[in-house]
Amino acid sequence: MEKRQRMCIACRQMFDKKDLTRVVKNKEGQIFVDSSGKANGRGAYVCTNQSCLEKLKKQKILNKAFKCMVEEKIYKQLEEEIANR
Repeated sequence: MEKRQRMCIACRQMFDKKDLTRVVKNKEGQIFVDSSGKANGRGAYVCTNQSCLEKLKKQKILNKAFKCMVEEKIYKQLEEEIANR
């Protein structure tokens, strides 16, 4: 069976899905860090590289991916999630 690969939205590199952190926007418009990797909704993946996280925050890449304003707390949650991996 093939490994599922996804692209980091910051560095545009391909990684195994399990090596990335997923952020989801569900149909109610809620945005959250999906630790299970299985929540319904539009997903955006970020690798664990610190420079990607900085680029993500600086350029507000999640705002572009979800076509809406993403609160600062989501970026902080993402930072914590990646630090705990």
